[in-house]
Amino acid sequence: MSIWIHEKSKVLIQGITGKQGTFHGTKMDEYNTNVVGGVTPGKGGQFVELPSKKVPVFNTVAEGLEDTKADVSLIYVPARFAAAAIVEAADAFHEKGGGLIVCITEGIPILDMVKAVARVNQYPEVRLIGPNCPGIITPGDIGGSKAGIMPGFIHAKGRIGIVSKSGTLTYEAVAQTMSVGEGQSTCVGIGGDPVNGTGFIDCLDAFEKDNQTVAVVMIGEIGGSAEEEAAEWASKNMTKPIVGFVAGSTAPPGKRMGHAGAIISGGKGTAAEKFKAFEAAGIYVARDPSEIGNVLVKALEDSGLR
Repeated sequence: MSIWIHEKSKVLIQGITGKQGTFHGTKMDEYNTNVVGGVTPGKGGQFVELPSKKVPVFNTVAEGLEDTKADVSLIYVPARFAAAAIVEAADAFHEKGGGLIVCITEGIPILDMVKAVARVNQYPEVRLIGPNCPGIITPGDIGGSKAGIMPGFIHAKGRIGIVSKSGTLTYEAVAQTMSVGEGQSTCVGIGGDPVNGTGFIDCLDAFEKDNQTVAVVMIGEIGGSAEEEAAEWASKNMTKPIVGFVAGSTAPPGKRMGHAGAIISGGKGTAAEKFKAFEAAGIYVARDPSEIGNVLVKALEDSGLR
């Protein structure tokens, strides 16, 4: 079936009248995503011209949900306003019984995100993906549904779930699955910020329960302990094979990685530590992104899936 977003999902774009919102809204429409409207305070009543249709702009997310019945809100709002946009969407979805928020914006102050994530966590029926991530995509038979900035055309419908902290490495993982004749069920970019909405374990749990997904590719980055915790969780809870890669193995010790909010301290969070945790958990390890396809084939063969 895929996870969290599907071909019929209705997407609202917060910041649709901005340059990024309009550009990516256009790309989403071209990919056959059902964009139903947008939100820009003060511009309610206007329309935005997308390739296949005109969509209305609303002053608030609550108005947008009332009118469009959207179940996904995608945020292209400048960093200083983005946390407030997340909170607004969370409150509005809570009133409507739930929904998915995807925040693409990078550079949101950590303290802002602490408050925003605390609000989202009050609403179990609302999920936040991001911030600082490429978003989420479920390829369909013709196009598909994408809430994010990833290029739609590189994906194809299939049975491999992908979850990644990195943006561009998500695309590399997609290319690797395609190179061995496998498509994707859903690809989730969870973002590399230290405080975010959805982590590896959330995604692994959803992929484990999803009947379309037979195997998962998980791409981590140095810093923090999310990969180690996910590996331990997977060893107890996952029946589906996982292929794991960790970016940043060549980083000097103690070096802060600009993109990932990743800092390695006291031997914890290094690529070596993470690969060790993967191996201990029975995860198939790719030491280089270009090996992901071949390692995936081995994982599928070992599980009798190829």
